[in-house]
Amino acid sequence: MRGMKIVKSIKIMICFIAFLSCSVFADHHGFWDAQKLVYRKLHAENVRISSATAQARAERIADQETNGDLERYRDKRGSYSKALSHKNNGMVKHSSFESMIKALESGESQDFDTIILGDGRHLSNPQAAYAFTLEGGDAAAYPIDAAPKLTSDQAASEMAELYWGALLRDVPFNQYATNSVALAAIADLNSMSDFKGPKIGDVVTPQTLWRTGFPGVIDGPYISQFLYQPIPDHGKKVQQLYYSYVPGTDFLTDVADFLLVNNGGSTGQMDVFEGSPSYIFTGRNIGTYVHKDYSSEPYINAALILLGYGNAALNQNNPYKTNPTQDGFVTYGAPAVIALVNAACEAAFKAAWYQKWLVHLRLRPEYFGFLVNDQIMNDKDFDLDRDLINSPALADIFGLYGTYLLPQMYPEGAPTHPSYPAAHAVIGGAGITILKAFFDENFVIPSPVQPNVSNTGFDPYVGTLLVGDELNKLASNIGMGRDFAGVHYRSDVVEGMKLGEKIAIALLNDEAYANHEKFKGYTFTKLNGKTVTVGRRVTVE
Repeated sequence: MRGMKIVKSIKIMICFIAFLSCSVFADHHGFWDAQKLVYRKLHAENVRISSATAQARAERIADQETNGDLERYRDKRGSYSKALSHKNNGMVKHSSFESMIKALESGESQDFDTIILGDGRHLSNPQAAYAFTLEGGDAAAYPIDAAPKLTSDQAASEMAELYWGALLRDVPFNQYATNSVALAAIADLNSMSDFKGPKIGDVVTPQTLWRTGFPGVIDGPYISQFLYQPIPDHGKKVQQLYYSYVPGTDFLTDVADFLLVNNGGSTGQMDVFEGSPSYIFTGRNIGTYVHKDYSSEPYINAALILLGYGNAALNQNNPYKTNPTQDGFVTYGAPAVIALVNAACEAAFKAAWYQKWLVHLRLRPEYFGFLVNDQIMNDKDFDLDRDLINSPALADIFGLYGTYLLPQMYPEGAPTHPSYPAAHAVIGGAGITILKAFFDENFVIPSPVQPNVSNTGFDPYVGTLLVGDELNKLASNIGMGRDFAGVHYRSDVVEGMKLGEKIAIALLNDEAYANHEKFKGYTFTKLNGKTVTVGRRVTVE
């Protein structure tokens, strides 16, 4: 109590000094006299404290469950180890793995500096797992479900899906109903014991293949309108044409190449772009996009498209939608939504890195593919699920490459950070949540399009597509694009999007304390289909 009284006395003294200072310079503060400036200072402090207190009370940091693979295997086969030093048989060296674990457990910079690496490729920013956020909740505030176990039915179905995805990279989405490989993939996934992808009538169909089950995602064309519609830019419309990697080019299908890259080396191979840009019609197209995008790009572009629809597309509760004298700008206006998307993406990165490095350490699919190859080719007993080992996709892959490795779209394979959750998906969940809050999720997309039969351009889409559904689809497209590349699993995407949504909601709740307007809050539909209202001040006593 005595300490609190001392702090209170110091604050009173500071305010008194501030009052005297403001009195001297009052003539230079326009409408603000000295008393108002003192009040502003105290109110600013209260806003920060109230926001932080509300976040702290809202956070229920519980023990985060993992799948147990880190402790289950002495050889660490079920955990991330890329770029560490490996044995000739592909298994990580104990000393190298333990040097990484020591750094992650201690959090000391010098321990990170002495992690034992392989052939020189660096780990991707593991210390970011210890970073804090000053807006929204803390990175550690949101537990997510444990990743599937290495030998589980779910993991088997996710890997089988990725093998089929590698075979389908160059098949246009609108040909899934007639393409023989797509139909074989659908039949195989329907036979899986625990496939978590969306279904229609409890069956995987061409309309559900390579989609997520969030609201609206399986409706309409595979690709979101926010990746097809032109982007307003300084009075002109920019068509969403992108250069894609050359079809039929895959990497790390040779064991020697895989071992080199997994150990942190490089084959020297490079992706080659096609000679002309195209719209996104195939898995390779979207896989290229998510290899070269910057984190918030798809959601900034979507914001620009939505802003181009005008006031009618704003959330019904926006205080400036029908204001008689004012427009939103710094608050509840165009600059505000752009800033919020970027802020949400930054917070999403930190939360993703916390989960990746300090909780789950999930192995990348390329290494899972190495275990598959080793079990089949070298009779290793890794106890991988028979749903995967018996998948017809493996026979097709072997027929093409002579191994059972998972073909990668990128010559470097996966990034050098753990797989779960997918950062693109966490960012996606955060980005679309900001946009669903700011805009009317039931606004009808004007002039929707779909790929034409020859996949050279667009035809009109006959049907109704809503903003909220197409935003869900946008984040799903971006997340599953990383799966098409072979660097993530389905659960990385689905759980990542859910995590991103939580982060954005916390950020929107923070904003309520900073803004002056009377605001009823943003109402929108969450990824679980439930309606929520956020962004209202909560009184903290």
